[in-house]
Order: sequence, then C-alpha cells, then structure tokens
Amino acid sequence: MFGVIALACLAVITLTGVILMFFYTPSGTTVEYDGRYPALQGVQVSKAFESTLYASFEVPGGLLLRQAHHWAALLLPAALIAQLLVTFFTGAFRKPRRAGWVLLFLILITALAGGWSGYALPDDMLSGTGLRIFEGILLGIPVVGTWLKELLFGGQFPGEIIEHLYPLHLAVVPVMLALIVVRIAIMHRLKPPQFAGPGRTEANVVGVPLFPDAAARAGGLFLIVTGLLLLISATVTINPIWLYGPASPGNAGAGSQPDWYTGFLDGALRLVPSGWEIVALDRTWTLALLVPLAVITVFLLLVAAYPFIEGWIAADHREHHVLDRPRNTPTRTGIGVAGIVFYGVLWVAGSADLIAVAFSLTIEGVVLALQILLLAGPVIAFTIARRVCLGLQRKDRELLLHGFETGRIVRLPGGEYIEVHQQLSRYERWRLLDTGEHAPLTLEPHSGRTLWTLRLRVRLSRFFFEDRLEPLSPHDALPPPFGAPAASQSSNRVGAIVASGPGSNSRSSRSVPK
Repeated sequence: MFGVIALACLAVITLTGVILMFFYTPSGTTVEYDGRYPALQGVQVSKAFESTLYASFEVPGGLLLRQAHHWAALLLPAALIAQLLVTFFTGAFRKPRRAGWVLLFLILITALAGGWSGYALPDDMLSGTGLRIFEGILLGIPVVGTWLKELLFGGQFPGEIIEHLYPLHLAVVPVMLALIVVRIAIMHRLKPPQFAGPGRTEANVVGVPLFPDAAARAGGLFLIVTGLLLLISATVTINPIWLYGPASPGNAGAGSQPDWYTGFLDGALRLVPSGWEIVALDRTWTLALLVPLAVITVFLLLVAAYPFIEGWIAADHREHHVLDRPRNTPTRTGIGVAGIVFYGVLWVAGSADLIAVAFSLTIEGVVLALQILLLAGPVIAFTIARRVCLGLQRKDRELLLHGFETGRIVRLPGGEYIEVHQQLSRYERWRLLDTGEHAPLTLEPHSGRTLWTLRLRVRLSRFFFEDRLEPLSPHDALPPPFGAPAASQSSNRVGAIVASGPGSNSRSSRSVPK
C-alpha cells in the first residue's frame, strides 16, 4: 500500500508538472518584474523567478498546481522510505525479490534527485542559498571538483545553473516511471509475499485476487491520497517564494533549510569537526567535506547491497515467499533500528542552528551532543532492539505453551487457587510458531588451511543467527491437525554448506567444510 501512495504522488507530480511546463521559463536572464505582486514591482529578477510568480498569481489555479506539485514531491520520498523499511523488517528483500529491493532503492534515489533539482528552479533566495552551498561542496572535492562545478554551473555563480537543472528535472519522471514499471512487472511475476499461516508455504500464494479485490483497494487508496494532496495544497501554503525574494549571488537567506528528504546530507556536513584539512600531492584535501561524502556513500551502498550481504552470510540461496516477523530476526531488526537512528541523527543535525535558537543553547553544545549520539546512538539502538525482540520471542513462547491470561481465578478442591488461561486460536498459534529457519554456520573439523573469508562468514553468521530462542516444534505447540508430525524433509544442501545436528547453546547450526 505504500507503493500505491508513492504512485499517487508520482501521478500528481507528473500531471501538475506537465501543466506548469507551459508557464515556466528556465532562464537566469535578469528582467524587471512587472507582475501582480506589488511588493516586488520594479525589482530585478530572473526570468525563472518571474515566470514562477506569473504561474502563482496570474494563471487560474496556478498556485494550487504549484503547491500540489511541491506537497506531492515531499510525500513521495516518505512513502518510498516507509516501503523500504517494511520490506526490510519483514525480510521481503530475500531471494527472489532482491532485484525488487534494488529497484525500489533506485526509485528513492531518483526521487531525491528530482526533488533537489526542482527545489532550485524557482530561483528564489532560499534555493539560491542552497545552490551556493552546493557550489562550495563541489569546489571542495579534490581533482575533479572545479571541473564538476564548471560543468554544472557553466561559469561564475550562478552561471547557467537553471538552464542545466531543468533538463535533469524533466528526465526524472520518465526514469522513475521506467523503474516502477520494471518493478511492478517483477513483483507481478513473483506474486506478493505473505505472512505465515495455515496453508501458506514457500510454494503458494494465499490472499485476495488481483481483480477485482486488490485492484479496488489500491484504486480507492490512490484516490484518497490524491484528494488529500489537493486538499492540503488548497489550504496550506508551502514555498512562498514571493516572501523569500529573488536569488542574489551576494546575499544568503537567514535560517535557510533544505527540504526534509535532503536534510541528512546537510546534517552530515554540520557534524564534522572544523579544521579537518591536509595538504598532500600538492593539493588541499578537505576532510571536513570528503569524510561526510564517503560516510553517506557507504551508508547508501550498504542499504542497496544488504539483501546480497545477508544472503552471503546465511549461505541462503533458497526462494522465500513467507515473510518474517521482525521479532524473529533480532539481529536484522537491530541493524534496521540502528540505521534509522543513524539517519535520524544526521537529519536532526541539519537543523542544529534552529535547535540552538529555539532552546537557547549554544550551537557548539548541540553539535557536540549530536556527534556523540551519531557514534553511540546506533550501537545503543541495536542492543536495545535485539533484546526487545528476544523478550517478545519469550512472550510468544509463553502464549503458545500456556495461552493468555483471562483474569479468572479458580479455587480447586484442594484449596489452592489458579488463574485460568485460554488457548490461542489455531491460526494465531500457527502464526506465532513460524519463526523461519535461521541457523548459524560452523566449521567442519578438517586439517589444512582455512580461508579467512570462510572464517569471517562463520563469525558473521553466528553474530546474525546465534542469539535467538530455540523455536518450538508444531507437535509441542499445535493441536491436531496442525500439530501432527510433519513429513520428514531432506537436508537442504547449499553449495558447500549442509544441514547438521544441534550446535552450541542448544541451537541448530550448519557446518562448513574448511
């Protein structure tokens, strides 16, 4: 359903953008404003700024179109991030849906690029300040920074940045549509994943049919999201460029902030200690810029490659169509929560100056607190999340074995008192019982040299899968017919890794020959 929300946002962006194209002039050429907004009469502005004001005040419904375009662009990354999180925590990225995860990640990156390029097109003071910051970032990149700046700006700031960003902004929609079409085709061929339940296996799909049930639900949500976007656009002002004024190379807007989806990039720059520069190879290397760029790049690459990393660690090449409950994969859930905290700290750091002003704090104190939180926060969040998952697993075990408390106290003939517990339904028992197959790897005893990659793989596998409760068997937790002994399954051989007996800590494990 988050995909439907993203699709509705993209539809609003596309339709409003096509209409606005007929009134917008992508040019930085300076003209004298002579429109309907009296406060800017006679002011020197760019043609891009003038045409944006014309669309806002002189085109019927133009301001509604502009604001709907902007609000949809703000909601689109939120829907895509939420979809990524749901996919991550439920394990829906596993084989055979790894390509769908990568496509979803690329759609998000494309949406960020489209939002950033469109942010600067009105050529107001707020976007002009952001472009000046971006120019400084480009110039701080060694070797290729000056070349990149000349390529994008086409000369002295602001140069021809509006003319160069406009084609990039227009190209975002067809690229995103192509990625979405490919992802929908892949997801339709594979069918949607499902949570565990009676009759649901890795080889079937149990759910509502695509037509008419699922299509009607998706269509209804699509119309609701579109209607809400138009309602918000008609009642809530956003990006009032007439209040910011036109961009000026010699001025900067006070308290300027980027749109929320790029705030983490600004925050990464603000948290780097000052004075991080070295001189080497006859060049000045600004670590205060290179380190944040490297950290953000590595973070994004890890997000894109995570399905392949987990699959390699688990030596799991099977197809998965049954989703995991987050509590049943404590390490993965902890990693996800740690990533959220890391991103959240960077995002908050983008407004460190506003936080200092609002709470009467020193900017140095706010930055120091966020620096400490950036390093310690993900570790603390990972530990807490994993322990919470283990606690929820213990709760599920108690529910399976003893049922839930009813609050009824009964006195037995012998005089003692007991509380009556009621057993869960068969469906609930089945749902709680399915915890997936997550067993750590072990090395087989063997003479000779062991590859370091194999040792690393085993250690990471233990880190991922060893800290969990031993799952109950259907015979212990389910009454007939679900509790009947299941047919024996052949051991799953995956490359050089085979199923073996119980490992340490009474947990099942798999052995890897040296």
